[in-house]
Amino acid sequence: MIKYRLICKNCDSKFDSWFASSNEFERLKKKKFLNCHLCNSKDIEKTLMTPNFISNSNVENLGTKESKIKEINKKIKEYQKFIKNNFEYVGKNFAYEARSIHYNKKKKDKGIFGTATNEEIKELNDEGIDTETIPWLEDKNN
Repeated sequence: MIKYRLICKNCDSKFDSWFASSNEFERLKKKKFLNCHLCNSKDIEKTLMTPNFISNSNVENLGTKESKIKEINKKIKEYQKFIKNNFEYVGKNFAYEARSIHYNKKKKDKGIFGTATNEEIKELNDEGIDTETIPWLEDKNN
């Protein structure tokens, strides 16, 4: 596994991502599977990263990082619970249902949530249909 610091050439946001290898990064970039999580642009490049050396301060901060991750995961699960309780799940039909509501063919009492590809989200936004993408954590209580 290799971690790269990436930069969106469209909005200048920087983010880290893991890849199986440097070749895997190049393959995904070539197929246009990489996109910015803020603006959805596919113009993503690698940027310089400083090496991460293990030091006493890094070891001390590890607990802090883990607690922050747990806190973020807890907040995401709270959002998920709210969404499940207040919105209708439409699964992979999200793009179709969103268009039906937007163009007033189909009225819904509740908002909707589901899954859509990056391309479908881009098309919906281009049509003036507001969408939001949020991280979704799978329930591991199987």
